[in-house]
Amino acid sequence: MPLTIGVPREVFAGEKRVATVPDVVEKLIKLGFKVAVESGAGDAANFSNDVYRSAGAEIVEGAATLWATSDIVFKVRGPNAEEVGLLREGGTLVSFIWPAQNPELLQQLASRKATVLAIDALPRQLSRAQKMDALTSMAGVAGYRAVIEAANAFGRFFNGQITAAGKIPPAKVFIAGAGVAGLAAIGTAASLGAIVRANDTRAEVADQVVSLGGEFVKVDYEEEGSGGGGYAKVMSDGFQQAQRAMYAKQAKEVDIIITTALIPGKPAPKLITAEMVQSMKPGSVIVDMAAEQGGNCELTEPGQVVVKHGVTIVGYTDLVSRLSRQSSALYANNLFRLTEELCKTKDGIINVNMDDDAIRGLTVIKEGGITWPAPAPKLPATPLAAAKPAAAAPAAKKGHGHGSSSEPMAGQKMAIMFGVAAVLFLLIGAYAPAKFLGHFTVFVLACFVGYMVVWNVKPALHTPLMSVTNAISSIIAIGALVQIAPSGELSPLWIRSLAIGGIVLATINMFGGFAVTQRMLAMFRK
Repeated sequence: MPLTIGVPREVFAGEKRVATVPDVVEKLIKLGFKVAVESGAGDAANFSNDVYRSAGAEIVEGAATLWATSDIVFKVRGPNAEEVGLLREGGTLVSFIWPAQNPELLQQLASRKATVLAIDALPRQLSRAQKMDALTSMAGVAGYRAVIEAANAFGRFFNGQITAAGKIPPAKVFIAGAGVAGLAAIGTAASLGAIVRANDTRAEVADQVVSLGGEFVKVDYEEEGSGGGGYAKVMSDGFQQAQRAMYAKQAKEVDIIITTALIPGKPAPKLITAEMVQSMKPGSVIVDMAAEQGGNCELTEPGQVVVKHGVTIVGYTDLVSRLSRQSSALYANNLFRLTEELCKTKDGIINVNMDDDAIRGLTVIKEGGITWPAPAPKLPATPLAAAKPAAAAPAAKKGHGHGSSSEPMAGQKMAIMFGVAAVLFLLIGAYAPAKFLGHFTVFVLACFVGYMVVWNVKPALHTPLMSVTNAISSIIAIGALVQIAPSGELSPLWIRSLAIGGIVLATINMFGGFAVTQRMLAMFRK
């Protein structure tokens, strides 16, 4: 018999998201499930009962009835004590749980003999788990919204402008932390025209920051900060001191600071001190995305917008809910992808397979037994053989490939080549007609110059380079014109026919070459 998935209204204060949306309801029904939605569950996200009903969901009045009739419950926030009491004994719950921070909630759910999948416990190191990664989906929304809130509180344009009334400088934005939320904030701020700088303890994200239009600001201290699972680790005292010095310098220079730093299971680290806030320019803005975990700024008041020392500090804890329709759609898709993994037979029955690393990581309670924390997933080992050629890569510089540097040719080999070439040129000069020698000299020089120019160009530039050289080489059209209308004796018909054909092809080459070059170069321009 197909199981029923129930979607209750979220009761947490200020939470506007809903665990599934009408588009996903249709997909869940195709997997064989029945879907029941509590009346009004999607109102805050602009999904009405009628839209759910037209998608095939049953609208249920009252939370008690929904919980009692649902085999599986999809939620956004973890259940409160009252909702735990409503959960069917032996039922299944899928939601954010945060088991490390909520051990009492785990005990309450275990007492109901429930099976609980914590979407926040997904092993993010697994590449195939990315489609179920709700943390990444929500962080991207939060990063985008943080920039919008900053723009709302900031008193100027983000982009620089030159107007009849004067020059407007672009806003300078500093992003503390370049995880998913930070990268989303970097991309959004850069697209609005701001000068964006960012820092992260993980050096490997520097290229990602630059690719999104930001500048990576490095701390003058060498230490690796990756803590696994997409998070940073707690850094040493020496690093933190150097980091605070860098933050203090940025605080004096920038107009907007957006902080995103979080450490799993611990309060948010304090990055922006009261002294740094005091040093900022009047009218500056700080958006503290870690406000719900205590905040990265010492003066943040969670859930509030305050002004301290002339600086607006935004401490909203519901940034994701402020884009409730978008975040609900993303979260619903994440849960649908999880449901696909649980119901591969598409018969409306789930199988919580504890041999699957992704499902094992998600499952914090299995039929009343607490299974959290999960063992580390088995990641594919990096072959040692692959590392050895990489280490020996510098020795490959002896090759003569396109765009690569090459060592000088051995003296004996070069002498032999020049000797052979000299003998050939001597024979040609002795027996070839005088007119031929002039043309042959130009040909040899053209080959030499072309080789030196093209052979050492990076492969990525070959297409625009060759297209423009083709266009320039179409100067042969001049030679063809001379053959059609020579100054002296008229050329034979077959020579004139070849010359006409050469003019046609050279013309196509000429205009086509310049057109391709312009299109290729346009790809490298913003």
